[in-house]
Amino acid sequence: QVQLVESGGGLVQAGGSLRLSCAASGRTFSTYAMGWFRQAPGREREFVAAISRGGSTYYADSVKGRFTISRDNAKNTVSLQMSSLKAEDTAVYYCAAGFIATMDVTKYIYWGQGTQVTVSS
Repeated sequence: QVQLVESGGGLVQAGGSLRLSCAASGRTFSTYAMGWFRQAPGREREFVAAISRGGSTYYADSVKGRFTISRDNAKNTVSLQMSSLKAEDTAVYYCAAGFIATMDVTKYIYWGQGTQVTVSS
């Protein structure tokens, strides 16, 4: 069992930056791939970024070059550094844990409660 708690969301102007963090419970964090997803009102949850157990990273085309995912296995955390934010990045952001780093939302086993990111234009 893994519990995930996101933090770092908030209101930011377009062009600004935010850093989201996800703290994981348990001693097996390093054995999981981690992902970030987001969901805007009226839309399906969509892939943002993922990082494998070995540190390989994957990004949605819409955030490539603007967002950076990283993990710290010693601290049981995964982070999402977001820069050059746009109004269309507004959503609830969720972190998730699974056995493979994938953009497939169904492959993730554990989910956090989400943190709101609002980008004003």
